[in-house]
Amino acid sequence: MIKIYFFALLLMLVPAFAQAQKENESAFAIPAATSYAEPDGNKTEIDENGVSGWSDPKQKIVFYGWVETPGIYTFGVRAKLPTHEISNLKLTLEGNEKTITLEGSDKPTETLFGEFTLKQKGYHTFTFTGVTKTGATFGDLTALLITGTKNPQSAFHFNLEPRRNAASVHLGYPTRKDAPITAFYNELTVREDPIATYYMACGFARGYFGIQVNSPTERRIIFSVWDSGKEAVDPGKVEAQDQIQLIEKGEGVFTDRFGNEGTGGHSHLVYNWKKGQTYRFYVTAQPSETHTIYAGYFFFPERKAWGLIARFRAPKDGGFLRNLYSFNENFDGFNGQKLRFAVFGNGWTREGADVWHELTEARFTHDPTGKVQRKDYDAGFLKDCFSLENGGFRSYGKRKYGDTFSRSFSRRKPPTDVKGLK
Repeated sequence: MIKIYFFALLLMLVPAFAQAQKENESAFAIPAATSYAEPDGNKTEIDENGVSGWSDPKQKIVFYGWVETPGIYTFGVRAKLPTHEISNLKLTLEGNEKTITLEGSDKPTETLFGEFTLKQKGYHTFTFTGVTKTGATFGDLTALLITGTKNPQSAFHFNLEPRRNAASVHLGYPTRKDAPITAFYNELTVREDPIATYYMACGFARGYFGIQVNSPTERRIIFSVWDSGKEAVDPGKVEAQDQIQLIEKGEGVFTDRFGNEGTGGHSHLVYNWKKGQTYRFYVTAQPSETHTIYAGYFFFPERKAWGLIARFRAPKDGGFLRNLYSFNENFDGFNGQKLRFAVFGNGWTREGADVWHELTEARFTHDPTGKVQRKDYDAGFLKDCFSLENGGFRSYGKRKYGDTFSRSFSRRKPPTDVKGLK
């Protein structure tokens, strides 16, 4: 009789176990390596292994994800605490809150907060708050877990790679093939200025020119030109005949060689540029038979005058300015959730000594991060200017890689105060 009862109980448990296993297999695990610490992204360690050293109750751990299919989902966390320690975590989502207790173990454990109803399609914020703890930290987080009646892998879109930078976005300016472009003029207005952002106004085949936010107290104007050859990392490996040569630099400008993104000559001026202020950039090219001299000039509004950043001799060139572009770049991922937004306008090219052409067409592209992992970017217009946005985890337009778009000609005229800048 006991054997028959046990066999019947086993038959009842098998389907339940199979269902639990099926639900577990459908759980969507979002690596904590892709989360952000807020409000200070540098106060909590987040690396390819996840979140560690989270001890400050004022610091929150935040995930951002796109909900494609609204519905009821169960959320949990995979975390580890030292044995015998306990912490309480709160998950806040769409104004609702649930709290769990994590108990220390010799291995990571999975703990569920329970069900949340997501009513809206679009980006959502998943915020973890440390409530109480008995030990040094609230726990090392390795994943946000999602299960539900609908397949969460198809219902959500998250960045699943450890690279937390916002996708870099670019505007390419088509020009006439083999045009003898001797100067490139552009204006840039930064609308959002988080740390670790480079807004580049005048890019060309051999270099780039723009402004950067380096820290809460330091900002820079940067003008760089690449070496000849194909060395990608170590400037010390570049032969002398392939190296960029500095000809002249402006007052207070620092110059050096750079690597790890190709190699070349770097120059920058520490300068406290302001959000909302329109700045003017001007690049010139003087080609010869064996090389081209490239120069970058910045207009200082407080002095009402142009100033030289640097002039470089680029060997094995001999060409005019070509492959013109602008971009927004988030070069450190600790705050890759922040919005970057800049406006580029009144762009012109000069052919020869005095033939000017207004830039009214742009082609949108992004880096590989924008292909799958990050979709929070856009390009468009603001009045008679082009705009670029990246980051922010918010809904954007439908601008796609390779889209070309045009604006009407403005009533502006090419710059007249650049005569004499060579």
